[in-house]
Formats: sequence, structure tokens, C-alpha cells
Amino acid sequence: MSIDVLTTIDAEAAGKVVAASIADLVRDKPDAVIGVATGSSPEPVYTALARLARVGADFSRVRWFALDEYLGLPAGHPQSYRAFLERWLIEPLGLDAAQLFVPDGTSSDPDAAAAAYERQIAAAGVDLQLLGIGENGHIGFNEPGTPFEAVTHRASLTASTREANARFFADVEDVPRECLTQGLATILRARRIELIACGPRKASAVAAAVRGPVTTDCPASILATHPRVRFTLDPAAAEMLLDAPVLG
Repeated sequence: MSIDVLTTIDAEAAGKVVAASIADLVRDKPDAVIGVATGSSPEPVYTALARLARVGADFSRVRWFALDEYLGLPAGHPQSYRAFLERWLIEPLGLDAAQLFVPDGTSSDPDAAAAAYERQIAAAGVDLQLLGIGENGHIGFNEPGTPFEAVTHRASLTASTREANARFFADVEDVPRECLTQGLATILRARRIELIACGPRKASAVAAAVRGPVTTDCPASILATHPRVRFTLDPAAAEMLLDAPVLG
């Protein structure tokens, strides 16, 4: 198995490509289950999905499952991943918030909350999982060293990931230190996987995932074992993959 790679002219074009793939799935299966990511990487996808919804695409029966959620933020915190997905996905598509499923980051028993979310995902069956990739190769909050067999679990954020996410908070000390995240084994159960990455800071991680060995040093490298996975990149993220096909 190998990872299919597509390079587009810019981040907006990458978002349109991935959104079209999601829309095609939903056209064929209106009640599809789609896994969704947070952070800046998928924002062009959500912008493109909102544009498709305005011209008639119907996402009203889709169920959306978040990859992860911070632990310890109060309900309704604007930087929680539930709030992010409501802001970027649910509201622009005119959907009911009940269609969005997110790990319970406010639970007094995070391990039980992780197990409950794993059961929900397993029962639903994810048709397509949308991913970004961290600069250190993490997907979800599966940091380097995470076992490939891990399912949804409580995880600690590395210092580099907290620093990367500090731009969304007033200060790096405000970034939570723990989260609940789908595990790598959970992600791999999705029938299809679409990863979007843009910008030069993602180039090394993308190259390690696509060209390097499958190793827990680069969690995203496990995607090479999946039968249906595509990376959609802008030129900067693809700069270390000179033979990747270019669209546009």
C-alpha cells in the first residue's frame, strides 16, 4: 500500500478538492459518517463545504465525529474543539449541533469518556476521516511514540504542539496540557482518509509520512498501511515530494 499525493496550486484549491470528495461521498450516501479535524489545516475544506452548501449540497443527514478535544476547558470555551467545529462547520452548513459528536473534555473521568467515545465511533463506522498533520508528524493528538494499536485515549500534548497551538490562546500557559484523542487504530478503521496539509512548516512531516519508514517516530506514517488514503497539499507542503502530481 502507499499514500496517494495530490498537489494543488494553493491552500484554497486544496480545500476545494477535499470538499468535493466529501460532497461526492454524501451525494452517494446522504447519511454518511465523517470524521473531522480542527486547527488551521482543515479550514479551507470547511470554507469550501459551506460554499457547496449554499449552492445546494445537502449535508443534513451526515453525522460528524471530531478527532479530539482538549481536557479541562469549560463547556462553551471558544477554543474548545466543539466550539471550533460549531463555528467552522455546523453553523456555516446550517446544521443541527446534535449532528456533531465530540469527546467529553469536561468529564471528571477522562478515561471513561475516551472509552465511551471509542464505542460511539465503532458503532457508527466512519466512512471518511479528514486529517491534518502536525509538524512532528502527529495526527489527531497522537504524538510521536504513540502505539499504533492505540484507540481513543487520554493523551499529553508535547511542548512543541502546545507552542504551535498557542496562537489560538492568549499565552502558551493557557493551552491545555492534556486531551482526549482518537487513537491511530481508531483512525485507521475509517473506510477512506483525506489528509490536507499546507505551508512549508508541514513539508518535513509530509515527506516523513509519505517517503519514510512506518514508525511511531512519525505517527502519520502508519497511514501508508491504509488502502484508501490521499494527501492533498499546497506547493509548500509538497516541496520535499518533487514527483507529486500537480492539479491546476
